[in-house]
Amino acid sequence: QVQLVESGGGLVQTGGSLRLSCAASGRTVNMNAMGWFRQAPGKEREFVAAIPWSGSSTYYADSVKGRFTISKDNAQNTVYLQMNNLKPEDTALYYCAVQPDGTGRFDYWGQGTRVTVSS
Repeated sequence: QVQLVESGGGLVQTGGSLRLSCAASGRTVNMNAMGWFRQAPGKEREFVAAIPWSGSSTYYADSVKGRFTISKDNAQNTVYLQMNNLKPEDTALYYCAVQPDGTGRFDYWGQGTRVTVSS
């Protein structure tokens, strides 16, 4: 099992920035990748960004490319999401997730941190 705790959400004006953090604990040795997802009110959860636990490749949804940056600190078992130039459509509950080795899916999820962007 892997436990995830997100932090860093809040209220920000359009054009502002926030940095989300996600700390992992438990069976972190078997993590293949970590990712961020979000769910806006009345919408389905969607992929935002992901990063492999080994290596430096990063992956982004088209809607956030050029504005969001995912990064990690392996020593601290923490992944970050730097969000710049925020827009009202970025308003959502942001979840951190872990993809364990060999599953090809994100099996472990945090409770989420809320981001609200005012216009």
